[in-house]
Amino acid sequence: MKYTRSTALAAIGVAATLSLTACGSDGSAKDSSSKDSSSTSSSPANGGSQSEGGSNSQGSQAGDAKSGLSEDTESRPGAANGATKPGGKATTGGKVTFCKTKDLAIDANNAAPDKNSGRIDITMINRGSTTCSATGFAGVDIKDADHTSNPIERGHAQPRITTLKPGDAAVFDLAYDIDTTGRSLASPTNILVTPPNETHTVSLKWPARAGKIKGAYTNVEVYPTHTTK
Repeated sequence: MKYTRSTALAAIGVAATLSLTACGSDGSAKDSSSKDSSSTSSSPANGGSQSEGGSNSQGSQAGDAKSGLSEDTESRPGAANGATKPGGKATTGGKVTFCKTKDLAIDANNAAPDKNSGRIDITMINRGSTTCSATGFAGVDIKDADHTSNPIERGHAQPRITTLKPGDAAVFDLAYDIDTTGRSLASPTNILVTPPNETHTVSLKWPARAGKIKGAYTNVEVYPTHTTK
């Protein structure tokens, strides 16, 4: 009986020990689980912020790339078609300078189409050795017999490109109404011509057969140059 009772008490002691061990083990497991869970939950958060940071960085880089592409695209069309160089400067196949007065043979002729419309054609021939431009309006003054010089106004017309190779000619016109009453107060003797974009002037004789100017010199108009071809 004593042996049986001792054995029973020993069994109860072992069970209690196991119970306490199990409780300690559960607590450790819970603590460990809690720590692991905490570690696991904080890790994704850090990973998330890194991912967001990476995402923002990638977005920024993509934005920079798009920005660079946009700028490059804006600058390329000109470069692609040869219209501009980097820096926006226009390019041409060759440089054409304006015709110099000394290289032009200039003459004035009566070209009136009828008895009422006066017109004088002034022809400029390129006697130089290179191609030049005579585009635009020539400067014109008409010198009168009283030794006054009268500037001529421009007519309402748009200049046309007038490029002259050696030997080519350009023409511009003086237009006015012809006086048929015999009471004209204008007595022109010379036409002073300054080619477009030039400063040197030549003096031409007023064509002998040109009709009298109706009104004053303010009624005469000069028109832009054009080629004879």
